[in-house]
Amino acid sequence: MSISGFVFAFSMLDEPQGFCRCCCSFVFTLVLTAFVIWQSLRSDKPKCSIQDFYLPALNKFLNTPDNTTLYFKLKLQNPNKDNGNFYDPVKVAISNKSNTTTSCIGSYLVPQFYQGHKKTARKDGSVKADKEVPERAAFVNGTAVFRVNLATAVRFKIILWKTKRYRIMVAADVLVNDNGSKDPVGRKKKKDVKLSQAPMSLRLCGIVGILLNFLFLFA
Repeated sequence: MSISGFVFAFSMLDEPQGFCRCCCSFVFTLVLTAFVIWQSLRSDKPKCSIQDFYLPALNKFLNTPDNTTLYFKLKLQNPNKDNGNFYDPVKVAISNKSNTTTSCIGSYLVPQFYQGHKKTARKDGSVKADKEVPERAAFVNGTAVFRVNLATAVRFKIILWKTKRYRIMVAADVLVNDNGSKDPVGRKKKKDVKLSQAPMSLRLCGIVGILLNFLFLFA
């Protein structure tokens, strides 16, 4: 056999190994690409809390029983560094809790809005309560208890694409002291009241699933 024939035969024997290496490299690239896209599409729900809460009628230091307007400030945080949030109208419902009953005070609607990456939105709201509310507010251990419920839906903006709507329903009890506020007199640093529900992470895996199916077809 000539030298050229020997070289050709050797190259034919080595070709399957080169093909396998190429396939492995292709599969690894697809897996890595799928992981990167999955990370970019992974979206966490907004963090909702009550920053301020004040009912002047309960402020015994001012003695203003006729001022039954309840003021509050809602804080919405977008924890996603790559995704923006499109909020539907945000409904906030407030009720008063006593030892035996829960009575509705009223609700407030925050208009729909857009929130950028890693941004925090603060929305002021107010509810006109009945004059009976201060009378029904039962002070146990020096505090009255109010229930705040929040309901909305959010669409995530990923580059130029908007996801479907994801409903958000969270709530929390707000303790109000005899100064009518959720923060005790003399406290310098205000502590937000977190609105929460069962832990949930919104993961958008549709495109990743397509890539993985594509990967298995060529593996």
